[in-house]
Amino acid sequence: MKTLKRLLVLLAMILLVGNISRADEPAKQLKYVDAQDLRIINKGWENTLRKYTRLPAFLKDSVNSTLWERAQCSSGIAVRFATNSTRVGVKYQLLWDTHMMHMADTGLKGTDLYIHEGDSVWRHVNTNRPYTDSLKVCEKVYVENLDPGMKEFMIYFPLYDGVEELWVSVDSDAAITPGNYDLIRHDKKIIAYGTSILQGGCASRSGMAATNIISRELNCEVVNIGISGEGKMDYCMARAMAEIPEADLFLIDPIPNCTEMMCDTLTYDFVNIIRQARPDVPIVMVEGPIYPYARYDSFFRNYLPAKNAAFRRNYERLKAENPDNLYYVDCVNLDGVEDDGTVDGIHLTDLGFKYYAAKLIPVLRPLIK
Repeated sequence: MKTLKRLLVLLAMILLVGNISRADEPAKQLKYVDAQDLRIINKGWENTLRKYTRLPAFLKDSVNSTLWERAQCSSGIAVRFATNSTRVGVKYQLLWDTHMMHMADTGLKGTDLYIHEGDSVWRHVNTNRPYTDSLKVCEKVYVENLDPGMKEFMIYFPLYDGVEELWVSVDSDAAITPGNYDLIRHDKKIIAYGTSILQGGCASRSGMAATNIISRELNCEVVNIGISGEGKMDYCMARAMAEIPEADLFLIDPIPNCTEMMCDTLTYDFVNIIRQARPDVPIVMVEGPIYPYARYDSFFRNYLPAKNAAFRRNYERLKAENPDNLYYVDCVNLDGVEDDGTVDGIHLTDLGFKYYAAKLIPVLRPLIK
């Protein structure tokens, strides 16, 4: 018995010394890698005034000030990288540090980390709660204790705020590269134009915006040109989009921001500007959703379908002139088969965005191959 007690005391001393030794070891430091040194995806133009804004500098004097300001949001933009770090985090400086009453801050100004798994699926790892300091800087270690080996990652930027700078944080001795270019293919790009819904309002986190869901599912870049309140088919926007040399498909979804008159008078020329400049690139036109309250509001019960009808008439006119590379998506189940697809009767929940993406993906997939 005495021998057993001595052995237990000795074992306890060994464990104590081991714990003290580990406590005395210095914690491995993080290093911060500028996202610009990795791979930025889902940007349409390089010549932007800020690193992570969505419109080219030359459009500033051609669009109204509200459109320009809202295009400073970094919606859809992401950074791709691979690392063997045991920890992965982010640090970034917001442009505004804004807040909205009907959208979670995690989607509005937070960031999402995704990892690519062996089954060819991108999986969500974690999201930062965007607490900021006096300089509007957010910082978060998304995950620790990762298994050894290189892994492919992606961080989605905020949907309704801008980003001045962003760094990926990893172990100080870790390797980090731009990652495999065949994951989110750099040679395939969809240009998506629309409204606040397309921009990502009101996803609970940035990875759940429809363009980001589509990008992961189709393994291609999707440029988000959803401009809250300003998807009004300005012709200068069509001309600028048509100049994106890597465009493989144009997705046009402006109806929620347009009146019936605008749908009737602007649609033909807006689409035709792109079509004439890029005749070999498919264009997909999307109807506007019929909001849940339109079932009960007698005005909107008639007005929303009337907008879609005007939009469709222009599609049919364009199709009659040239049937090639022009496609149409109706509004049936566009935001869900229930009435739980929206936050406020208009903007989508994560469930609504999954329905939206599920409606479009079968149309887009054969066109983007």
